[in-house]
Amino acid sequence: MTDAQDEAWLDDEAGRLVRPYTVSNGRTRPSAHFDLLTQVVATGIRPNAYLGPDYEQVLDLCGVPLSVAEVAAHMRLPAVITKVLLSDLVQHDALTTRAPHVMRAGSPTDRNLLEAVLHGLRKRL
Repeated sequence: MTDAQDEAWLDDEAGRLVRPYTVSNGRTRPSAHFDLLTQVVATGIRPNAYLGPDYEQVLDLCGVPLSVAEVAAHMRLPAVITKVLLSDLVQHDALTTRAPHVMRAGSPTDRNLLEAVLHGLRKRL
């Protein structure tokens, strides 16, 4: 889709002119489980059939690992609709997922990270 065609679906004041549920063909339940922090990244495999411009945009965004929440924010879509798009792409082997990296309590980096954040906040005040 060209930029001119994309602009037909967007309005600066109103936002998307297409309702989010139409992007997912009315589906609100993804076929795979995603946490908002689940990381998704494109595999380089394109779906055999054209799924639509939103799917293409997701694949373009996911050239680098992004969380589900980040993809939803970039797409300006509700997280549940984004999860439907992502699950479709996972089924087509176009995306792969991985669990988010979670720091364990008591980890040696926890204190260092928190002190760095605190130092940065104090510096701004």
